[in-house]
Amino acid sequence: MTKTIKSALISVYYKDNLEPIIKKLHTLGVKIYSTGGTQTFIENLSIPVTAVDSITSYPEIFGGRVKTLHPAIFGGILNRRDNDNDKKDKAQHNIPDIDLVIVDLYPFEETLSEALNLFGKEGLNVAESQIIEKIDIGGISLIRAAAKNFNDVVIISSRNDYTALLNLLETKNGITNLSDRKHFAAKAFATSSHYDSAIFNYFNQTETIPQFKQSIQQAQVLRYGENPHQKGIFYGDLDKLFTKLNGKELSYNNLLDVDAAVNLIGDFTEPTFAILKHNNACGVASRGTIHQAYVDALAGDPVSAFGGILIANKIIDLATATEVNKLFCEVVIAPAYEENALQLLKSKANRIILVQNKVAFGNISFRTLLNGVIEQDKDLKTEAEADLKPATTKLPTANEIKDLLFANKLVKHTKSNTIVLAKNGQLLASGTGQTSRVDALRQAIAKAQNFGFDLNGAVMASDAFFPFPDCVEIAKKVGITAVIQPGGSIKDQESIDYCNANSLSMVTTGIRHFRH
Repeated sequence: MTKTIKSALISVYYKDNLEPIIKKLHTLGVKIYSTGGTQTFIENLSIPVTAVDSITSYPEIFGGRVKTLHPAIFGGILNRRDNDNDKKDKAQHNIPDIDLVIVDLYPFEETLSEALNLFGKEGLNVAESQIIEKIDIGGISLIRAAAKNFNDVVIISSRNDYTALLNLLETKNGITNLSDRKHFAAKAFATSSHYDSAIFNYFNQTETIPQFKQSIQQAQVLRYGENPHQKGIFYGDLDKLFTKLNGKELSYNNLLDVDAAVNLIGDFTEPTFAILKHNNACGVASRGTIHQAYVDALAGDPVSAFGGILIANKIIDLATATEVNKLFCEVVIAPAYEENALQLLKSKANRIILVQNKVAFGNISFRTLLNGVIEQDKDLKTEAEADLKPATTKLPTANEIKDLLFANKLVKHTKSNTIVLAKNGQLLASGTGQTSRVDALRQAIAKAQNFGFDLNGAVMASDAFFPFPDCVEIAKKVGITAVIQPGGSIKDQESIDYCNANSLSMVTTGIRHFRH
């Protein structure tokens, strides 16, 4: 069922790229209705335009809050062209048909983002009046009305669709088919639902109504999901987070590892390099230079590093790039690269090289589960020396405290059950994803010894408390001298007593860092 566009209502906030559409509509003989600033914009192009208030016989009121909310406008959009009763009503009330609606929405999200940048989350009330005024009423109503009547009306709800509309006007001379109109209607409802979700989440920061509403407009189809037989799509704006300098497209599994890498490196301030595999760190070191940090991170597990994700929190120089270039790795991430270092890393065509941009992440995480979604606050707690509570008579040395805090950061980002062994700012080994804490410790010890590390003077971190003293007993036998754990077991004292009797120091944090 084809329809010819004979009339259009245009009322937009953003005018960029609108001019060629208006000129094409004029060439096709389309009657144009408009409001406010858009009307002025069209008039300045010397193209005839009819003010909406000439149809409604009612001016804009309340500072522009009410412009198009009138039966003459919505009747022109919603009347069914093939319905006899609608035809009678239209004739009786002298309502003109509106065949094309081009409207966008006030920039609510942009205004909210600007307010957050200026005032922070706690200061949003300072900008509340500006934010509220960017809640569109007329625009959202026009979008829904035109989309509902897709049988007769074309709706363009975003400037992102201007190119598609212009192409349609030029190739079909203003004639649309049902598929065209239904396509734009679907996009319009996506626009309106996303907009409403953003507004709800703004209000729900204080109201906490228990409803899950998330909307992400950007989507990227991945080569496949976790395995080749699974489809995969990423919803989000990767270009905002990273500047891609080289390599193939990120895969589903790459994205999981990149997410883990970015979250881990965010807890470190001194020059630190991390190598991750399957969401867990297999090598991490903090050093005076990023070059030495990489060398020592790789030494932690040069076998697992093959095909891994590499991330640094400082600029990668040529010396570091020279070492990295010897390793097959999927992704390299850093805040910047020296030019000669970048050129060397780009010598491998498929190696993905990313610059991590400075972007604030949200404080909420969620994941699908059963037939629903679970949501929680992100684990943003990173313990400092002031958070450590001595549990034993022997206190850790200054160097041991530094290593305990280092190891505890890694525990937070490693799959539970986990034990982390560290020494001198270097990950020696970790036991990850085990069903018992003893198994995790034994795995970590065996791995560290396999790579020739001396565990004498090393520290041990656990993501949860010790229900029995077995872990500290095993740790003592291999030379570990200090332990950090949350505490909280009814049998804490058994582990503490063993440490006191065997010259081990232990500190507790009161914070558990499970990561399932």
